[in-house]
Amino acid sequence: MTLIQNTRPTRSTQATQADRSGRTGPDPSAGRGTLEVLGPMSERFEEILTPAALDFVAGLHDLFQCERHRLLQARTLRRESIAAGAMFDFLPTTAAVREDPEWTVAGGGPGLEDRRVEITGPTDRRMTVNAMNSGARVWLADHEDALSPTWENIIGGQVNLHDAIRRQIDFVSEQGKEYRLGEETPTIVLRPRGWHLDEAHLRYTGPRGRSGRAIAALVDFGLYAVHNARELVERGVGPYFYLPKLESHLEARLWDEVFTHTEQQLELEHGTIRATVLIETLPAAFEMEEILYELRDHCAGLNAGRWDYLFSIIKMFRDRGRRRVLPDRSELTMTVPFMRAYTELLVSTCHRRGAHAIGGMSAFIPDRRDPEVTRQALEMVSDDKRREATDGFDGTWVAHPDLVPAAQAEFDAVLGEAPHQLHQLHQLREDVAVTAADLLDTHVEGGRITEAGVRQNVRVAMRYLDSWLRGQGAAAIDHLMEDAATAEISRSQLWQWINQGMLTERGMPVVAEKVEYLIEQCSEEMSREEGSRAQDAAALLSEAVLGETFPAFLTTAAYELQLR
Repeated sequence: MTLIQNTRPTRSTQATQADRSGRTGPDPSAGRGTLEVLGPMSERFEEILTPAALDFVAGLHDLFQCERHRLLQARTLRRESIAAGAMFDFLPTTAAVREDPEWTVAGGGPGLEDRRVEITGPTDRRMTVNAMNSGARVWLADHEDALSPTWENIIGGQVNLHDAIRRQIDFVSEQGKEYRLGEETPTIVLRPRGWHLDEAHLRYTGPRGRSGRAIAALVDFGLYAVHNARELVERGVGPYFYLPKLESHLEARLWDEVFTHTEQQLELEHGTIRATVLIETLPAAFEMEEILYELRDHCAGLNAGRWDYLFSIIKMFRDRGRRRVLPDRSELTMTVPFMRAYTELLVSTCHRRGAHAIGGMSAFIPDRRDPEVTRQALEMVSDDKRREATDGFDGTWVAHPDLVPAAQAEFDAVLGEAPHQLHQLHQLREDVAVTAADLLDTHVEGGRITEAGVRQNVRVAMRYLDSWLRGQGAAAIDHLMEDAATAEISRSQLWQWINQGMLTERGMPVVAEKVEYLIEQCSEEMSREEGSRAQDAAALLSEAVLGETFPAFLTTAAYELQLR
């Protein structure tokens, strides 16, 4: 049975600006909504949470909250249909978009023409300066998977972005170390939180008096745009965004409507805002061209978000039998066939439509105190980036400043002086012919589930949750940079292995009792550390992997615990 996803008629290329931003609008006679600050006002927060900024973000809620709610419901219905036996395929209703060779996207805006190395990281003040001085061409300023969304981190991050854009970020740490911007700094691209997340410290009250938590994506986007869009344009770049966790072209369409409305309100030329979409869910992999089409006036490219993509596959097929079970995470490399199919389709799709194809993040990180670990990390990263560059990617991600030279060397070797590979005939990848079966064939030849893999999944999930609950959203664990996506792989594999009755390569069953013991063992070890949240982490992980219900996102329950 083929899954037919919820869809609306494809937008006409002749649609007016009013059509694009007005479809989801509220009844004008109902008045306007308001946004109320519930979180504490720390130093300089009043510079971000101004009446004008709150009014602007409330206006975004007035226009777009209903469609956002409908699209989240569509996600649930799609997942239920998969559990019932349906399967993904390229959408028949949008075949005309895929078959039309004429349309292209806006492409990279000023400052986004050359993206050969992008560094990712959260927006605390120290990391902001380090990223801006990293030598990368782009900084992905992350308010999503690499940021624990405490109120201090979210609004403090907006303060830091405001200052970095205006080159007012220099500071001296409590230890006396100076942090100062260099002459050359990367173009900033903000990653707001996904459509599924709420912001508990802001309460939106609609025109008809109904109240609830604010939409995190609109908070992150709106505060950044209203304070910085015009400043960025005056400095020769623009307000640029990475869009995470999309599951359909309709979710991309909603973002396009948000962008168009924002440009009208801030008196920006249409197309000033540019977005790069992370293809990090299995549903989105089947709608790459449609996503580009919906965002075509604002789209710079697509990114291969490898870790969330693996998590999405596990989540979507968690109850579809043993043939859909993946082996240890260490065996899920970018060279396994289904990951090759996904990345090759992304490159060919992007280059066909004039969009940048940006590679993913290798999790290996150096250790300045251990030369051998650093040597191995640089070797692994170089291999990964060499493969991406020769496959046709226009740029890639790293998570540590020390990895920028290694990644750049691989892309320099392929790109030379060219800013990207869009116009190189041998990298249009017309040889690529990826089918739905290729994307869905998750068999890994020789793949194994090992007891070490089970233990490592428990350790990573526990360590990451402990870090996240303490307010740190990116954590170095066993010389790998772990974020929410990699923690999601760990816990979802544990749930699937238990519920599908899997055996390790030595014939030992992966059972709840064994995993529960490992969680308790890890909790006891971590509890000895100062400031540990081990007990809370253990409770969260136990609920996520030992229960009958599979939580859609691990950090949703963690957020509620963080608020207590």
